[in-house]
Amino acid sequence: MIQILLVDDHPSVGEGTKSMIEQDVEMQVTVVTSSMEALELINNQTFDVLMFDLNMPVINGLELTRRVITTNSDTPIIIYSGYDIAPHFNVLVESRVAGFVSKTASREQLITAIRCALHGEAVIPVSLLHQLRRNDARVAASVNEEIKGISIDEREQAILREVSKGKGNREIADILLISQRTVEYNLTRIFGKLNVRSRAEAIVEAKRLGLIPSEDFI
Repeated sequence: MIQILLVDDHPSVGEGTKSMIEQDVEMQVTVVTSSMEALELINNQTFDVLMFDLNMPVINGLELTRRVITTNSDTPIIIYSGYDIAPHFNVLVESRVAGFVSKTASREQLITAIRCALHGEAVIPVSLLHQLRRNDARVAASVNEEIKGISIDEREQAILREVSKGKGNREIADILLISQRTVEYNLTRIFGKLNVRSRAEAIVEAKRLGLIPSEDFI
């Protein structure tokens, strides 16, 4: 029997997902609604696959992944989220997650993702692949600018993109799963690199330099 731990702070989502997965007679799902419950269970029970919601209170899915990896590095972790994970992709990969599944996925997609994780493989949604291709273009742009003396790293690019969409510092921090202080620190660095004094000037200069594409602007 394949033992799966699903962590989701919405009980109805957790139970619905459990019901879908357990239509496969080889799979059994344990559902908990908080990361603290999950950590306690993981310390006392063995699971074959772990599925974490990304946006949870107190300890989010990313931080939970980091904590679990330190003691259960061989257990595959799948991020199960209803939100766009593209802004978090790099940091999630660095945290060594095994894959991503949308909460809108069908039963077949859920089962496929779980079985792939068990075999050391991952299924990535096509929409995410398209988003990553655009991110690659942005990274290439940053490399070109570095040659010209302006070095903008990926985090600074991500912050610039959210600023261009009119997001405030608190919103950006929530979206990128970083602290508000980190956002403010990086904005100060960006202003210095671009030689600007305001968010509006930073957006105009970033657009002129090609650091973020035109479609990112509101």
